Amino acid sequence: MNNHQNSQPWPSESSLIGLLDDDSDVIRNALKSLFKQHVDKAQVFLNKVSKGNSLTAKHAKVLQESMGWTNGKETFLHFIRSQRYELESGWLLLDKTVFPSFDSAVTSLALDALADRARQLIVSPMDVRQQCYVINRVLFHENSFRGAGKDFENPDNSFIHKVVESKKGLPITLSLIYILVARRIGLELDPIGLPGRFMVGCFLEKVPFYIDVWAGGRFIELDDMNSYLGLSVDECSGSLLLPVTIAETLARGCRNLAHHYSIKGKHEEALMFRDFVTEFEKTLKSEPNAS
Repeated sequence: MNNHQNSQPWPSESSLIGLLDDDSDVIRNALKSLFKQHVDKAQVFLNKVSKGNSLTAKHAKVLQESMGWTNGKETFLHFIRSQRYELESGWLLLDKTVFPSFDSAVTSLALDALADRARQLIVSPMDVRQQCYVINRVLFHENSFRGAGKDFENPDNSFIHKVVESKKGLPITLSLIYILVARRIGLELDPIGLPGRFMVGCFLEKVPFYIDVWAGGRFIELDDMNSYLGLSVDECSGSLLLPVTIAETLARGCRNLAHHYSIKGKHEEALMFRDFVTEFEKTLKSEPNAS
């Protein structure tokens, strides 16, 4: 028989809550077996029940931990408040707020593989721009990463592990992947949070240049940025074209998710990401130079 034929039906919430309070190993193992067959429903159920300080909530938290489904929301809030920010691990924690069971190691290994391919194509002596052209080739030509056009409002476009799988993303997630691949080959590129467009900045030469991932890795010179983006000279002469912090980058990702979930009518998820934005804003006010 196949797994579908062997699958147990999903019981009522009230009966599951009654079973959560049973300390029997037999019942616990039966619950784990059921949850493995209904992962999505089980995660929603445990996330709901684990809120609060009741004995049932504590049992739900224990089961979450034993299944490897930690409370992504609480973990991410702790990360925000810790102010110990790192771009890759922070974004993977953001992904786990909605997809707690995904394996972050798989995503990191996929980024490693992209960087390994770039290393194969880099020949000494290549300057910074030539190395960026190699990253362009690996991401946009060999692996067909691209902007999510018609499907722009899909929240999946804001989760790095989903973008690595689908090869479609928003400017911010495509920029993130570009930066993380670049860092793996020794290039320190930076996130640039422009109004209406997120880009990659390179400040490793005397004059910085920019990479528009939404346009397939197009290089934009500093002097051309105002006309390219329709910005005034004054806007381009200020801090707008300087790197943004990790906190600002993650907060922008959360704003996108709050907006996109709201459009989808998923108000609980939208509220969660608005709460994250509020936490980041508190942190940015108290530690304006945190990165």
